[in-house]
Amino acid sequence: MGRDGLYLANATVLITHQIDAAFWHEWELFGIPGGAPVNMLMNLPMMFAIVWGARALALGRIGGIVMSWALVGSGAVAIALHGWFLLHGHDAFRTPVSLSLLAATGVISALQAAALLRSRAAATA
Repeated sequence: MGRDGLYLANATVLITHQIDAAFWHEWELFGIPGGAPVNMLMNLPMMFAIVWGARALALGRIGGIVMSWALVGSGAVAIALHGWFLLHGHDAFRTPVSLSLLAATGVISALQAAALLRSRAAATA
C-alpha cells in the first residue's frame, strides 16, 4: 500500500476512533467541559484538516506530506494517551472494537511513517 493508501487508511481509522470516542464520552475522560456539543465543535477543524490533507496529497502538494506526518503524530498521541488511561484502570475503550481501532492506529501510523521516510529518501537520492 502506497503513501496515499496509508493516509486514507490511517484517516479512516482515526475518524472511526473519534466516533468511538463520542460513545465513550471522551470529553469526560480528558476533563473537557461542555460535553458532546463542545466535543463535536472540537472535531470540526480536525476533520477538515484530514480531508484537506487527503486532497493536498492527491494533488502532490507539500501540505499533503505535512498532514501525513500530522496523522502519524495523531496516531502516536492516541496510542500514548489511551494506553496511559487503560494502564491506569479506566473503563473506556476496552471493547474489542475499541482496542482493535487503537491497535490499527498504531500499526498503520508506523507503516505510514515508514512509507513517508522511504519516499523522502528516494526523493533525496
